[in-house]
Amino acid sequence: MICILLVAGHGTVLEAQIKNDDTGLYSQLAGVPKALLPGTGGKKILDFWWETVNMRQLFTEVYLVTNADKYKHFERWATANDFPVENVINDGSTTLEDRLGAVADLELAIRSRRLADDVMVIAGDMLCADQNFDVAQVIRFFRSEPGELIIYYELEESEKSSSRGIVEVCRDTHRINRFFEKPHEGQTTSRLASVVFYCIQRDTLSSLSDFLLLQTRAKDRSFGRFWEWLINEKQLDVFGMKLPTGFQLIGQVGLSDYTRWLTHYSTKQQGAPAKPITCRSFARVGLMGNPSDGFNGKTIAMSICNFWAEVTLVESQTLVLVPHPLNDPTEFGSLQDLFCISRKEGYLGGLRLLQATCKKFYQFCSNQGIALTKQNFSLKYDTNIPRQVVRNAIVSATLKCLMKFYNITDNDLPKSIRANFILNVETEELFITAGLQDRVVQVYEGLVYMDFGKKLMEEQGYGNYVSMDMSGLPPFWLAYLSDPSDSGRIHSNIRQRWLSGEPLVVEAMKTFAELTDQARAALQDRDWRCLAELMDQNFDLRRSVYTDACLGPGNLRMVELARQFGSAVKLPGSGGAVVGLCLDGTRLVEMRAAFQEAGCVFCVIAPYDPSADLGSVGRDHI
Repeated sequence: MICILLVAGHGTVLEAQIKNDDTGLYSQLAGVPKALLPGTGGKKILDFWWETVNMRQLFTEVYLVTNADKYKHFERWATANDFPVENVINDGSTTLEDRLGAVADLELAIRSRRLADDVMVIAGDMLCADQNFDVAQVIRFFRSEPGELIIYYELEESEKSSSRGIVEVCRDTHRINRFFEKPHEGQTTSRLASVVFYCIQRDTLSSLSDFLLLQTRAKDRSFGRFWEWLINEKQLDVFGMKLPTGFQLIGQVGLSDYTRWLTHYSTKQQGAPAKPITCRSFARVGLMGNPSDGFNGKTIAMSICNFWAEVTLVESQTLVLVPHPLNDPTEFGSLQDLFCISRKEGYLGGLRLLQATCKKFYQFCSNQGIALTKQNFSLKYDTNIPRQVVRNAIVSATLKCLMKFYNITDNDLPKSIRANFILNVETEELFITAGLQDRVVQVYEGLVYMDFGKKLMEEQGYGNYVSMDMSGLPPFWLAYLSDPSDSGRIHSNIRQRWLSGEPLVVEAMKTFAELTDQARAALQDRDWRCLAELMDQNFDLRRSVYTDACLGPGNLRMVELARQFGSAVKLPGSGGAVVGLCLDGTRLVEMRAAFQEAGCVFCVIAPYDPSADLGSVGRDHI
């Protein structure tokens, strides 16, 4: 592949304002080409791009196209920076009026050097908000798609789309459907801005000369006009890759805009490494409908403040996953100590969850055309959630940290897809039996109604998720065994029976969905007695399908104990725990004591409402 850096623009506005500035602050920059002005990270703007592409394993040659007016500056720069002087191309222009135009400069380089390879094109006078840029990831994505590649980013709030080339990108195929060069208001709602950073296939290079034959004026020979013609008119396949960072061309901007963007980007870089990112995900309880979430059913679940998993990410020189001192033990008091801990806790701590989430995150971003910066980090976690329900909370909190660290937005990874992502980490990477319900409620948070109907799942890949009002909820409670059974055993052979169409199982899953709709109405009507009756029906139906042997004696003892005190009770999802609703305050106190005497942990649930101001208990601490 060939790389061509374009620095042939005539920055008359910026150059004139630097020359005429009476403060004396910029006198040393008078006459300096735009690409050789100071950039971020203490480097010249062009220095950054040369360091980025100066890799023989990626590019056979790198060329630089400049104008006659500034040629000597770039010749000296090439000598000082080990850039091959013979690869500096002079387009012959000396003023803005006799310029060739950006597309013509690219075509000159290709024609004069007889290039016949794929080409990466970059504007060498472009400020980049992040110095940790991975150009190899761009090339890999380009080679995975059957067409040209345009790099884009999401505009910041202060930036206007009317001054940029704007793209509309298909989320599923990454194909650019439309290109708008400096669109008028109302022409497009997209906030995705193209930058002069492209990959063009060798077979498409001839289109450059075809375009130039149509455009005789230099001002019309811009890349914006070229892509409008190639995408909108010729309808060639052009794909988009998003960089989670900002770019600013300083072509025709003034001195104030240049210094403002330079300060803005430099400040962002200086502040990022020193600021750890800590994100929290709360535990959840299934109130109704589970386990039908894995069988095209419907459920209602709620996130709770009592238990949480917290992940902290800090930028570091190498990527480090820090073991938890309790959940990932590597030192033991004795062989007997190792035996006792392993028998009770097993061998599966939280490190595998961190590692699997990071692996899946990189894979997702690569597949979605999102280039990640070359930044490393250290990850550590803490949690107070019982080990039988902790895994997806750690995955969820880790994903939040990664999204914030790499500036991945809700548009890049919507909540509905995020729940699928968390489930895939567990099922595809770690081979854990699980359903979508828990992942959905941890992404949306609060009290969530979920419909996993077959048609919805097949057509859009996810269900219908509705957040519900949490005000005035009754006193739910949670109890769990100190040595729980495994969730996978609870599911038993139900999936095989359901897939084979066994009437008992198929009808049960439909009934779970019906109970969920009734519970949704009860919650909306504040009919707590009806809700309690439905919770009991949910458990009885589950027991009839799964049988006592599958549910396990510990779960059954907790259910029987709760019913002795007139409380509604059901399994919240994972084995070894029960959730209930007791409307009699006195009996609730008595029941707590009974559970504690039976060796169970008992607590009244504190619902987590994401719309409430929880101060230090909030889900994200940045």
